[in-house]
Amino acid sequence: MHLYSGTRVHSSREKIFALLKQDESTHIDELVERLEPALSSSEIFAALFELELAGKIRQLPGKNFVKCF
Repeated sequence: MHLYSGTRVHSSREKIFALLKQDESTHIDELVERLEPALSSSEIFAALFELELAGKIRQLPGKNFVKCF
């Protein structure tokens, strides 16, 4: 039995990706503020890291994020 739920991680990445725009950066604080009732800040940080490693998002200076296409 796994304590780690891949489905939850997948849905957290989808939620974050849906909030980001390609032409306008979003600050990390705004993402946490909008998602925190559903996701903890550590889940948000982990999902952002995974999305960045996958090449789907990019971190800009000042902890701002944008979608990559």
